[in-house]
Amino acid sequence: MKLDSVLNKFALVSIVLLLAGCGGGDEFADLREFMREVERKPVPPIQPLPEFEPYQPFTYGAANLRSPFEPPIVLPPPTEQQIANRGVKPPKDHVKQYLERFNLATLSMVGTLQQDNSTWALVEDGTGGVHRVQVGDFMGTNYGQIESINGTRIDITEIVGDGQGGWLRRPRSIELRGLSN
Repeated sequence: MKLDSVLNKFALVSIVLLLAGCGGGDEFADLREFMREVERKPVPPIQPLPEFEPYQPFTYGAANLRSPFEPPIVLPPPTEQQIANRGVKPPKDHVKQYLERFNLATLSMVGTLQQDNSTWALVEDGTGGVHRVQVGDFMGTNYGQIESINGTRIDITEIVGDGQGGWLRRPRSIELRGLSN
């Protein structure tokens, strides 16, 4: 029993000393004082949000111009072929023929006819109609003129733009349907 009372007294003294050690000095007094000082100052009014102007879309108008970060394109002097093509132009007083409203890719040769000493080609347009044509007739959207007709194909010369403001001749042919497949 005596030992128990000594241990109880020792525990009580230890707790008192421990609590006294924790509550000793006020080491955060300066922080508490600063916080009280800040709280005593008047609160400034909150500034209103700035007025935002509505978005105005911008259309970039120089997309088709040369980039200022690239050197200018220097065109080479014209070649002999370009010089030879300078006289090539589409016919001015040309009356359009029916097959000139179709692209050559939609036209197909379906046969030939011999009448007297003339050879005619039978051409199917894109809509299913069949038309007879002879050398000198025009067909296609690029002033394609028939140069020759034989049993298996029609040779045509088109007049197309060269991309530099001039014109050039381009040979094309339409083969007999069944041979080109």
